[in-house]
Amino acid sequence: MSESPTETAPPGGVDYLSEEATPRFQELKRKHRSFVFPLSVAFLLWYFAYVLLSSFASEFMAQRVWGDITLGLLLGLGQFVTTFGITMWYVWYANHTLDPISADIRDDLERQEAGV
Repeated sequence: MSESPTETAPPGGVDYLSEEATPRFQELKRKHRSFVFPLSVAFLLWYFAYVLLSSFASEFMAQRVWGDITLGLLLGLGQFVTTFGITMWYVWYANHTLDPISADIRDDLERQEAGV
């Protein structure tokens, strides 16, 4: 009795499922994933290395670098610097690489919605 979501287009005449299968949308997903996944893995490895070092290499982390500043403190602050750096890099990448593609897709979908 009921139709599955793939059998009918939503109101407005835009078939989002077929748009998702287009090469342009696939390119957008590929570029997003090729940036996000490797960077996420690298950051998680860096984060867990810090956690493991702080748990199991306390003498290494307690080495004084300058006055009361230890290697562990510098590596911990490096976590914040890395987070901000990755965020800024992603914003730049999205603005220059992903946004033009998504704007093109959005424009086409809006034209389809308007019936042009």
